[in-house]
Amino acid sequence: MEDLRPVMETWKGNPVQFVTDVLGVKEIEEWQREALMALPAQDRIAIRSGHGVGKSAYLSWVILWWLVTHFPAKVACTAPTAHQLSDVLWGEVAKWHRKMLEPFKSWLTVKSETIELALSPQESFAVARTARRETPETFQGFHSDNMLFLVDEASGVDEIIFEVGQGAMSTAGAKTLMAGNPTQTSGHFFNAFHKNRQRWWTQKVSSLDSTRVGPDYAEEVADTYGIDSNVYRVRVLGEFPTGEDDSVIPVHLCESALVREVEPSEAYNVVWGLDVARFGDDATALAKRRGNVLLEPVKVWRGLDLMQTVGRVVDEYRQTYDDMRPSEIIVDVIGIGAGVVDRLHELKLAGVRGLNVGEMPAAKERFSRKRDELWFEGREWLDKRDCKLPDDDALIAELTGPKYSFLSNGKLKVESKDDMKKRGLHSPDRADAFLLTLAGGMDINESVHMDRYEKARKKRRRGSAWSV
Repeated sequence: MEDLRPVMETWKGNPVQFVTDVLGVKEIEEWQREALMALPAQDRIAIRSGHGVGKSAYLSWVILWWLVTHFPAKVACTAPTAHQLSDVLWGEVAKWHRKMLEPFKSWLTVKSETIELALSPQESFAVARTARRETPETFQGFHSDNMLFLVDEASGVDEIIFEVGQGAMSTAGAKTLMAGNPTQTSGHFFNAFHKNRQRWWTQKVSSLDSTRVGPDYAEEVADTYGIDSNVYRVRVLGEFPTGEDDSVIPVHLCESALVREVEPSEAYNVVWGLDVARFGDDATALAKRRGNVLLEPVKVWRGLDLMQTVGRVVDEYRQTYDDMRPSEIIVDVIGIGAGVVDRLHELKLAGVRGLNVGEMPAAKERFSRKRDELWFEGREWLDKRDCKLPDDDALIAELTGPKYSFLSNGKLKVESKDDMKKRGLHSPDRADAFLLTLAGGMDINESVHMDRYEKARKKRRRGSAWSV
């Protein structure tokens, strides 16, 4: 190691040369080169980017560079989900570790949640810890002469994580590196590019500027969401979403719900929502929700008549296990939906209920129609920050598409399907099916709640008897 010290000092001041010499990287993106060379001089680095630009590769290079060229050295890595941290980032680190030049490859031992310096595993290591709101101590307890805090998909990390770890991240000699898609217009990551910009070295990377991103990607996102959409801004341009006051559901609420690790609770029944196609390009859509989890991508069928639609719903019901069968199937009865409800009743399918979204809402002082109320209930559902959406790009596009306005009586009105089509957007059939599930009156699984109540009551009684 002493013989290698001069060249290691060179690599310490020139991470690009380390990546070239030790990892054998032949092609380095220009943005990666700039971000690597910022590391020796900058203590706070924030990088916002579109999809597919090589962010995970860059972060893995940084981890390996830090552990090889600094001693003692520690790296605390976090991300909002275990998948992003363990599968994506740690997988990328393992890939580049396999390509390392000897003897440096032998110096490091890559494990499932740690990377250790073999000769001194207690003094030099990297550790992966998922950033969960329930465990805000993620960044606490780390001390080293060479401390690096690395935050992947930083926009999705809860603010409480940064608040708790602020002291450790600000200690002398510590560096903080944040990177990710800019999905939210508030929080630590957003502030690094705005009100706290003078404290951070910042960089924006567009997918359009990366040689790693295929030419069809931007076109596909533009066709799906629109080139002026917030989804295009975030996923392609690496820009923060615009704070459009007239968007019913902001894109950051949907993006956050995509990456959460939330399991459906047995304390809630399954509710289905069925939006029946009326004409033209519209699709029949079926959504399945259990509590705060939309269970799967919304199913869509096109070109079906009334009886064919009934057949598809019955088939879905029969293929569903008993414990996942719906307590309610809520069908929009405007148009041919009423006929679907009548036929499902004839077949004695349990829990079928028709709903006219043009009827009076529960909150009459805020909305004129049930449809408007359901859209804002969808926003509230997403804003609870403990919900989960499936990986369904078409659904996200539809949820974030409609705008709202105020009527002369002060009530809220959601943009009509016809007006959306005039703006070049598709009918939000998937979104409407999901929102119908929020009109259910049988969400709560009474048997589970009563069982929990009885157990809690018996526990209290035992506790009282013991204390007496």
